[in-house]
Amino acid sequence: MTDGQLLSHYKNGNEEAFAELLNRHQDRVFTTIYLIVKDRYQAEDLMQDVFIKAVKTIKSGKYNEEGKFLPWILRIAHNLAIDHFRKQKRYPVIITEDGSNIFNTIEFSEKPIEDDHIKQDTYNLLKKYIQELPEAQKDVLVMRHYMQMSFQEIAEATGVSINTALGRMRYALINLQKKFKYTHVAYDKNVYRK
Repeated sequence: MTDGQLLSHYKNGNEEAFAELLNRHQDRVFTTIYLIVKDRYQAEDLMQDVFIKAVKTIKSGKYNEEGKFLPWILRIAHNLAIDHFRKQKRYPVIITEDGSNIFNTIEFSEKPIEDDHIKQDTYNLLKKYIQELPEAQKDVLVMRHYMQMSFQEIAEATGVSINTALGRMRYALINLQKKFKYTHVAYDKNVYRK
């Protein structure tokens, strides 16, 4: 039976049809998630979330990807894995095109408390700017700097060529640098230099 036929049976109340879909595609779903999170237990938890979300979508009548079940479920898996990292409260380490850390130019003021506030404000600003990036650029940036994925792994996880992944990363960094350049706040002038 095709995926589409199994889905029709499932929509008509045959629970075993979805179990068959799950068995058929769980390895691909797991691999997609694992490539991103690189943690077996986390990948297993997220895989369950993927199938729960798929069941809810199908049962609510919102599923309309006829004949494209696998790409649809893999897209859910990819998005949930990326969302998992976006929710993590980690500070990113962003490397610019010349290979330097975007925050290597931070000079510490004489007041340590002010130091912490400046650093925290700057990281908060960076997080805000990352959220404002186009989705494709944001995904590559998160996978590269939060998850330490190689460009080969990013290309596989997002279904694009390595050159496309590299290009998206380059534009993400250019966009972040532009945003910092045009930020007119006191700590930007005192702390962040080119």
